[in-house]
Amino acid sequence: MARSSSGESVLTRVVRILDAFGPDSRVLTVGEIGRRAALPPATTARLVKAMVGHGLLARDERRRVRIGTRMWELAERASPMQSLREAAMQYMGDLQSVVGHSVQLGVLDGREALFVERLSAPDAVVNVTRVGGRLPLHASSAGLILLTHAPPAFQEQIIRGPLETFTPHTLRDGRALRTELAEVRRRGFAFCPGHIHPDATGLAVPVRRNGQVVAALGLVVPNDGAAWALNRPLQLTGMALSRALSD
Repeated sequence: MARSSSGESVLTRVVRILDAFGPDSRVLTVGEIGRRAALPPATTARLVKAMVGHGLLARDERRRVRIGTRMWELAERASPMQSLREAAMQYMGDLQSVVGHSVQLGVLDGREALFVERLSAPDAVVNVTRVGGRLPLHASSAGLILLTHAPPAFQEQIIRGPLETFTPHTLRDGRALRTELAEVRRRGFAFCPGHIHPDATGLAVPVRRNGQVVAALGLVVPNDGAAWALNRPLQLTGMALSRALSD
């Protein structure tokens, strides 16, 4: 594999360029990409040009750069999440029509919950998650479900922190997180009032394939007295989706 004079592979630099983009930075200048990727201007310009030529990146009318459609094509073609998302969509749609707010599907990726699908409504309560977005495991309802069913050694790594705080209600120390994981396991769902945003409550349940937890199905609803009761339709939907995945 070709390497730069610093010993870093070209592939590593390409990945750093792709990592420069995010939910809030979908279009960037070449200079912004270089700063985010910590690459020299000439190297950034050369690699961006090559990636545009292959369709991995694209330029708009102002010469700004965005992720190219070929990246989406490759991801859809090879994604192990595709069958999960396709199976989940009907169940998510039915649940969303009842709840009227956001329904989302998250999977464990590294030390975070990665959201691979989301349905919402025009008047839905604020929800910071997006498709392709991530949240810390300790702070989100989907993350707590995924962490609850992760290996004990991995749980201990997360419990030791650091634990990022979003609101005064976010779990912020290892003892509180350990207690909450035990409670999530006992009751079968995660309940996070105001953990990410003070106006929103997150609920989530496990999604299983042949007994193995493969995802978390979640709701984001108003942080009010009606939120707790929504655990029942959420749990029923999670069980129905798990049965469909295991057939």
